[in-house]
Amino acid sequence: MPEVDDRIARIAPPDRCFYLVNKNTANTKDKIMTDAVVMETALDTFPVRRGKVRDIYDLGDQLLLVSTDRISAFDWVLPTGIPDKGRVLTQCSAFWFDYLKESNHMLTCDVDAMDLPADVDRTPLVGRSMLVRKTEVVPIECVVRGYLSGSGWKEYQNNQAVCGVSLPEGLVESDQLSEPIFTPATKEESGHDINISFEQMVEKVGADVSEELRQRSLDIYNRGAAYARERGIIIADTKFEWGLIDDELILIDEVLTPDSSRFWPAAKYAPGSGQPSFDKQFVRDWLLESGWDRDSAPPALPEDVVRGTREKYIESLEQLTGQPFPWK
Repeated sequence: MPEVDDRIARIAPPDRCFYLVNKNTANTKDKIMTDAVVMETALDTFPVRRGKVRDIYDLGDQLLLVSTDRISAFDWVLPTGIPDKGRVLTQCSAFWFDYLKESNHMLTCDVDAMDLPADVDRTPLVGRSMLVRKTEVVPIECVVRGYLSGSGWKEYQNNQAVCGVSLPEGLVESDQLSEPIFTPATKEESGHDINISFEQMVEKVGADVSEELRQRSLDIYNRGAAYARERGIIIADTKFEWGLIDDELILIDEVLTPDSSRFWPAAKYAPGSGQPSFDKQFVRDWLLESGWDRDSAPPALPEDVVRGTREKYIESLEQLTGQPFPWK
C-alpha cells in the first residue's frame, strides 16, 4: 500500500479533533462517541504506512489496519474528514468477510483482543481497526462491473467496450449489463489505477492466477450483489484485492464497502444518467460545483456536506446489515 504522496492534506482543520493514539489523549471516549473525526493515528511502537484512508501498522507477520475518517476525491485527500467513516468501512468489510465465507486475511476487529503495548489508548481504535494476516499482495485491482458507469461508461462511449470487453450497441449510462464483466486495473503508487485488459493481466501475474481471480471475483460480486439487492442496494461495480499466503489466494483489504464500490438505492434506479448513491459522490458533486481547479489544495467541506456524507455512509451499513450503527 502506498505512502501518502506530497499532494495529500493529512492535517485535520483546527475545528476538528486529531487523535494521537496514546494515554495522553484527554476525554477521548466522550469526543469519539459524538462528532469527532480521526484524521490520523500514531502508534509509535510500530512502523506505519499511510494510504489515502488507512494507517497501516506493521506488527511482524500481521498488520493493523486502521481506517481513519480521511476522505479522498479526484486523487486528493481532503482537509476535512467525515466522522465515523472509518468505522463504517471496517464494519462493512467485517460483515462481508463473515457473510461471504471466502478465505481472507481478517483475524479480529476486537481491539481488546489485539496484542498491543499496554500504554496504547485503544479507544480511538474501536470500531475502525482490523488485525489481519500479512500477505504477498497481488499487484492487480480486480474490478467487477454489473452496470455501465464511471470510467466504464466513458470508455464505452469511445469504443463500445470496457477494458477490452466488447458490449452491445445502444447502452445508456447506468444500464445493467446482461452479465457482470471482469475489468482488471493496475495498482498505482499515486493517482488513478490504470484499466488494463485481461490479456495484460495475464502478462503481469500469469494465466492460472488471472483466471482464478477472475472467476472468484465474479462469484463474490454476484453473491454480494444479490444479497444487497434484497436489502434495497444496487452494487453497480466494485474492486477486490487479493494476497498470497503459502500459494493460497485470499481476499484482503476492504470488501464491498461504499469506498470500494458504487452503492445505489434500488428504489431510485433509473438508467439513462448518473444515479444517486450511498458513497462519496455527494462530496464529488459539491467539489465539482465549488469552482475548485483540482490542481491546487482542495477546499474544506462545509458542515452540511460533512453531515450528509456521514449519514449516507451510515445508512448504507445499516441497510446492508439490518443492524443499527453503534456509534450514532
